Amino acid sequence: MSRTLKTSLLALAVVYQTYGQGSEEYGSGLKINIDQNGSKYVRFIIWNQIWSRAIEMNPASVVNGQPVDWLYDIGIRRARMLAYAQINKRFLILTHFGINNQTFINGGAPMGGMTGNGGTFTSGKKPGIFFHDVWNEYAVVPSINPETNKANKNSLYIGTGLHYWHGVSRMTSASTLNFLAVDAPIFNWFTIEFADQFARYFGIYAKGNLFDRLDYRVHLSRPFATNLELPRSNGLPILDRAVENNTGSNSWIQAGYFMWQFLDKESNVLPFTVGTYVGTKRVFNIGGGFQRMPNATKHFVYNGEDTVISSNTANIAGLDVFLDLPFGGASNQAFTLYSVLYNHQWGPNYYRTVGIMNEASTLKDPNYTGAISFNGFGNTRPLIGTGQIWYTQIGYLLPKKFLAKKVRGEQPLNGSPVINHYPNTKTRIDRIQLFGAYTLHNLERIGVPVHSIDVGFNYFIAGHHAKITLQYSARPHIPIDNGLRQEGFKSEFILQTQVFL
Repeated sequence: MSRTLKTSLLALAVVYQTYGQGSEEYGSGLKINIDQNGSKYVRFIIWNQIWSRAIEMNPASVVNGQPVDWLYDIGIRRARMLAYAQINKRFLILTHFGINNQTFINGGAPMGGMTGNGGTFTSGKKPGIFFHDVWNEYAVVPSINPETNKANKNSLYIGTGLHYWHGVSRMTSASTLNFLAVDAPIFNWFTIEFADQFARYFGIYAKGNLFDRLDYRVHLSRPFATNLELPRSNGLPILDRAVENNTGSNSWIQAGYFMWQFLDKESNVLPFTVGTYVGTKRVFNIGGGFQRMPNATKHFVYNGEDTVISSNTANIAGLDVFLDLPFGGASNQAFTLYSVLYNHQWGPNYYRTVGIMNEASTLKDPNYTGAISFNGFGNTRPLIGTGQIWYTQIGYLLPKKFLAKKVRGEQPLNGSPVINHYPNTKTRIDRIQLFGAYTLHNLERIGVPVHSIDVGFNYFIAGHHAKITLQYSARPHIPIDNGLRQEGFKSEFILQTQVFL
């Protein structure tokens, strides 16, 4: 086999492994070859994720001026485009842009349009497209020896820009295209929209492999400026409660993640890690990582007779395991497991909540007289804080024959019934994957453990390229009048439609 043909086949295989899980039709995707053998190319990836939701709101929530117990809506979770090119084996360029989290009332540009109601301006319209990733990368020691076209056991690539090559855990660099559950738990991106730009930093990174099986990524990055006001009550400082504030600091983030691959090796051409391979790959990895961010938070503390401000270094560590194992021969069942333990040290009583596409006002219903939630209004829940977080998710890919049915006039293929046969396509079998996830937050500020549960299923029409996901989530309800003890759950139902090309 010629050297150019080998190189071309390798490039196609890497592209397919990176994004093409579970669909024979997709091949190398939207790829423009610049030379005849395909070793020089530009690749485009386009995807939409639309959410339809029913949400049990936290007590005293108000949406668009009305008290709401249950909210029903449709919105854009993600609409993005990514392009990368490799014209020479020694360098790569990547650009990634789009929007996230647009609802009827927020997620758009300020003063984005008039909606009636007396000419009231809202921020639900015309969201601003922004860059997620912009980076350049150079091969110092390439993964493929250019002289022999054989794989090197050790490799090194260095890049700079607005990047996603994170430390701490596998899920900190999760791809948004191939989650096992409907989405990430969000606390895997622990500086989301504070010290980063939608989970990206400006910095320099190094990545590659050592000893053939050790996948590594390290980075030195500059955090975005944060300047939250330190908390006060009636004008008096609240002691020992850290908040994100790195004013007066020129410190840099140091981070790394290291993963040993026991079975099939995963592609690391791009930083995005896979949530489930839908029965197409045998993977068993154990990893660990860290992130150190000096002067990340500040808090008030007594110093003799005076109250002064003290700075804190944020230290985050993670240990995780990922298993994706097909079994059952021709039935192509698969078991998926991901489990991670995070240890967070952000300073005393640091605590942060999150509510994805939260449409509730920050003000309570004035007519509500009961206890409100410690997490706030809408669909907010615990995100991160000083303490520990344990997250585990499992998935089971049902046998191919689960949805099998004979199509009239169609002969069995190799003795197997045909399902969902469309003329002129290779799509023959739709798949169902069940999943569940559990989260334990043990955070200093709350003082007692709190729990979250997610269950659902993926219906794969063409692998991750066309899928529908239904998930039920039970987030912790923590009223402020009960010692911050969890009192049951609040419910959410999310139906996601996803297509990516």
